[in-house]
Amino acid sequence: MSTEELRAIELLNRVSHGHVATSMRAMPIMAPARHVVTDGSVLLRMHAGLGYHRACGGGVVAYGADNFGSGDESLWSVQFTGTAELVEPTEQEIELFDSDPVLVDGEPFEPVFMRLAPQFVAVHMIEYADERQSQHAA
Repeated sequence: MSTEELRAIELLNRVSHGHVATSMRAMPIMAPARHVVTDGSVLLRMHAGLGYHRACGGGVVAYGADNFGSGDESLWSVQFTGTAELVEPTEQEIELFDSDPVLVDGEPFEPVFMRLAPQFVAVHMIEYADERQSQHAA
């Protein structure tokens, strides 16, 4: 793995959720997902009830995560782009996700899993001067 890929994985491991982006019927979509990194791939868990996994499985997707709401002085964003494959994870992989949500949009959570083997990885670091960070603090 390149230095950029290793840095992206290290940053991704700092947060638990991100967004999957792809297209559905020629329209762009973005859906929330939980992730874990296993064996050089990104394993995603989504709610099957939304149906977005049907557009992702077998297609090219982008998965992004960031720390924008963290309050950290240094902000970052990572993006992994590659083909997503619908999978049945191992019991050990399922345990990495911790607990499932109870409801998604008022419906009982039904997990579906995808494995993303990244072909392109991007890391973006955003730095602000100290006075700009505190300018919007309450």
